Amino acid sequence: MKKYRREPMPTWLRHIIEYTLVIVGSAFVATAFNIFLLPNEIASGGVAGISTITKGLFGWDPAYVQWALNIPLFILGVIILGKNFGAKSLVGTLALPFFVKLTSGIDPATENALLAAIFGGMGVGIGLGIVFRGRASTGGIDLIAQVIHKYTHIPLGLCVAMVDGLIVTTAAIVFDIEKGLFALIGLFATSRTIDLVQVGLNRSKNVMIISNELEEVRQAIIKEIDRGVTVLNGKGGYTNEDRHIIMVVVEQSEFTKLTQTVKSIDPSAFVIAMDAAEVLGEGFKTS
Repeated sequence: MKKYRREPMPTWLRHIIEYTLVIVGSAFVATAFNIFLLPNEIASGGVAGISTITKGLFGWDPAYVQWALNIPLFILGVIILGKNFGAKSLVGTLALPFFVKLTSGIDPATENALLAAIFGGMGVGIGLGIVFRGRASTGGIDLIAQVIHKYTHIPLGLCVAMVDGLIVTTAAIVFDIEKGLFALIGLFATSRTIDLVQVGLNRSKNVMIISNELEEVRQAIIKEIDRGVTVLNGKGGYTNEDRHIIMVVVEQSEFTKLTQTVKSIDPSAFVIAMDAAEVLGEGFKTS
């Protein structure tokens, strides 16, 4: 079967798509914030969480608070971190508070704090995942975490958790402990949803096969499963003998057929399967 090389996307079209993703994602985040999180006083981290707290304490408009924090944080990131965050991230930094202001008149979707935490966190996660797919960000507290990481060498993930944890703790003090716990639920929902948007629902399996019938198994995978394989060199830890290991990546729906094919050739074959969340290349996603 003749294979055709996929033509690369024109640069101008890619830019249009990415800017569109940043704007659409910012609108998603703002809408979820206004109809779920803010009316239920759920401050699940980030600049949005700070604006929720200042709204409860002083009645300040969250959109203006987010502008007042995001713009200096963006400039701080450029100056201190020495990174070029690019025009798309600047658009995200400005667009999010704009949509927060634009959607501020929408009625709350629920007064149940648990539902608000779950669906608000998911809505924010969908929006941020879309923004990240546009290769941008909406600015915010993550820049402070990066500065802390740079000067303290504390792992970046821990820095982000520390900053968000401080915001959630402040929310628990300003509002009540229960609201702080709901904020943690929202933060978790956001994190998991971002992963889902980034990786997608289609998971693959990375399968390692050790067999005495190496060549037959290899040929069967290529012909019957229609997947390419890689043969790795290994050594038995007990026997100290050189062994070959077949590595193949298959879709979830192909995994059962793969194991049945291998076992029909070599019932004693050793098969290890691992989840592969992101697979790029021929037969899978190309970008």
